[in-house]
Amino acid sequence: MADRTLLETRNLDIYGNSPLPWSRPYRLLTADIFLPHTTFLGTVRPDGRPHAAGIGAVWFDGDIYFTSGPATRKSRNLAANPACTIAVKLETIDLVLEGESVRVTDAQTLERVAARCREGGWPVQVEGDAFTGPYSAPSAGPPPWYLYRFTFHTAIGNATAPPNGATLWRFERRSG
Repeated sequence: MADRTLLETRNLDIYGNSPLPWSRPYRLLTADIFLPHTTFLGTVRPDGRPHAAGIGAVWFDGDIYFTSGPATRKSRNLAANPACTIAVKLETIDLVLEGESVRVTDAQTLERVAARCREGGWPVQVEGDAFTGPYSAPSAGPPPWYLYRFTFHTAIGNATAPPNGATLWRFERRSG
């Protein structure tokens, strides 16, 4: 968590439960290489209508990374407007993260994230400024796949197991 400063914790619970600590979703987000299969990216179409798609995602160096083919709706939406959400069902808490996704093109980051993906069992390779491999999430489209870095500033969690509660956390990204 060294890359973010927690600015605000706001209790959203209407049943008298205490605010949830950020450590709870953070521990679950970072527990495995890949986020759970129930992870969805929300983007905005150029005409303002919402779009959501299931994605495969990996936590790495404090951010979430995912891939998408250049011709997919989500890639076209992000090219026009990087503001987006990622919603994920974790083991004991549903989490919505708000932030921005930008395409990653620098070779060092591409190689580092690809290596992390291979650790998790996805045999992806870097080719030029994108990923290729024998398969990807069906919503990613055919290869090559662009790599995106999602950086969040707000998280909203709703516990699905005790201790119950609902909490909003706001962050400031540290430079460095």
